[in-house]
Order: sequence, then C-alpha cells, then structure tokens
Amino acid sequence: MQFPPELSQDSPREPILTLPGALTAYVLLLAVLHLRVLLPPDLEYWTVEVFGFIPKRFDSTPLALTFPGGAGARIWTFVTYSLLHANLSHIGFNVLWLLPFGSALARRFGALRFFAFMAVTAMAGALAHLVTHEHAIAPMIGASASVSGAMAAAIRFAFVQGSFLSFSRGDADAAARVPALSLLRAFRDPRVLGFLAVWFGVNIIFGVGSIAIGADGGSVAWQAHIGGFLAGLVLFSLFDPVPRAPADTADTRFPDVQDRG
Repeated sequence: MQFPPELSQDSPREPILTLPGALTAYVLLLAVLHLRVLLPPDLEYWTVEVFGFIPKRFDSTPLALTFPGGAGARIWTFVTYSLLHANLSHIGFNVLWLLPFGSALARRFGALRFFAFMAVTAMAGALAHLVTHEHAIAPMIGASASVSGAMAAAIRFAFVQGSFLSFSRGDADAAARVPALSLLRAFRDPRVLGFLAVWFGVNIIFGVGSIAIGADGGSVAWQAHIGGFLAGLVLFSLFDPVPRAPADTADTRFPDVQDRG
C-alpha cells in the first residue's frame, strides 16, 4: 500500500504540534508554584507578600510599612511576582497566550535567552507598575508582563514570509528562525500595526473600564502589561541570535528569504 506524500510513514513528525523544552519547563514551574494555594490561608498569603510585587515596599517615607522578605524582597520580587497567579483562570489565560507566541520565541532564543528575556520583561512590567502605583499596598502577581513581552518580541518576525503567522511557513523550528524585521520596518508593516492597535486597545479598555479577571475579581495591572510589551518590542534585538537579512530585507514582501541562523 502506498501513502500520499503528506501521509508517508517516512515523513518527519510535524514539530509545530510540540512545545519547546524551555516553554514546557516554564509552564511546569508556574503550575508547581501555584500549588501554594493548598497551603493554610495565612501561610499562602505570606508567600504572596514575600514574592509578590508591592510598590509600598519601596516607600522610604517615615511612615513606610514593613513587609515580609526584608531588603532582599526589594530585589527578587521584580521577577518572582511573575511566577505567582491568583487562580486557575489567571494562570490559564497567560499560558493560553504563551502557547503560540512563547513557543516561537523559545525555539528562536533557546532556553537561556528565553528565561533571561522573560525575567527582563517581568522587571520592566514591575517598574511600570511601581511608577504608576507608587504607594500601593496590594501585591501584584502574574506573568502577564512577561507574556506581553513575548508577544511583542514575536511580532518582530511573526508576519515575515515563512514564519508562524504568515500564510506560508515550514515546520515550527524553521518558522521561528526567519530573519526578523527591524523596529522601523515593523512599524511600517500594516499587520504589525494592526496587532499593536488591537493589543493596546484591549489593555486600555481593561484599564480604563477597571475590568476584573478571575473568580477573585482582581483588577488587571495593565500598566505592567504595557511595560513588559514595550520592553519586549524594543529589547528583542539584544536577545535575538538569528542574523538579520542583508540590507534589512527581512520583509513580508520577500517570499524567498531563507533561514540564516
């Protein structure tokens, strides 16, 4: 019996259906850390105070409050807050967005660059939240700033011919390693601009309308989302290991651009 080419027993398995190891490890870490909700309520909230991002912690006024974690928490919470989530819907929403964009970015960056990138965008989100919520006492938690950063970074190459959001692509590894658009050229691509308009519009609606997510009714830290997104968009080139195409020709108009990484 003969098989058509797309069903041949000798055809390689399509890797787009699998998650890269770095993203799998990241999602598993989020899931394991979420088991903190099984702790007694007082201990569970203590972990949120120690590892969540609390702007009031950085208040140097004489009436400043003391929070668990001491001076060290002023450093590690810029990243650790992004590994905690309020509930299953919160973590599920972030993981859902990470599946397409985080997968492409993890394949392109490799594990070390991917984890470093997620940490840097988390810091950017925390900084944006600190600037806009200087004296807030409520802890901020969630990976949304890092997820937003991953989405922003991915659109630098997502629409290039052969990439994962283009009409014509190869397997997942090849699709993730096409030459990226420069920042200037990305801002001239109508599909990138459309993505930016929708993304910022949704976040502004969530912020201005004070829409809450999750069963606990926690408000959306949309300023942190924007901080992470802008950091991912601008800092992408510092992490990208794939060489730029000659004369910056990595454009959606050039279908013959090949992987140079």
